[in-house]
Amino acid sequence: MTLPGSDFQMAAPQLRRFADFAVQVGAAQEVGATARGFRRVIPIVGGQVRGDGWSARVLPGGADFQLLVSDELAELDARYVIETDAGDLIYVTNHALRTGPAALMERLRRGEPVDPADIYFRCTPRFEASAPSLAWLSQRLFLGSGARYPDLVAMRIFEVL
Repeated sequence: MTLPGSDFQMAAPQLRRFADFAVQVGAAQEVGATARGFRRVIPIVGGQVRGDGWSARVLPGGADFQLLVSDELAELDARYVIETDAGDLIYVTNHALRTGPAALMERLRRGEPVDPADIYFRCTPRFEASAPSLAWLSQRLFLGSGARYPDLVAMRIFEVL
């Protein structure tokens, strides 16, 4: 059987580096064990973003809404705003998975340092902006990898081409 369009060459998506994020976080607010898992809210208190020819600051007031599904898996849902050096605001929603051995995930939960190479941390951020020059952000997909430090989340974000 031949699939429709199978005579076309479909290249695998490529990635282009978009920006590096350094998101400063505050102390966890632990809601506790719920019917879905262990719920935590991590306040976002600031940070910096560096792209190719542009920069931004992470505004305080957002949060990372975490669900610790198991001893080895955390689902992350961060929502915050960045302000570019040109003064434009960008709303960020970032869904992520962070997984690793239970002992290392427990150390992260307690705010202790863990070698990022030992933790799988991948994210899919989405961006919304009202500035016409930034409208393209909501028309693209982005992927990233991250690392959690005691008071900082570092991410390298790529545009999917």
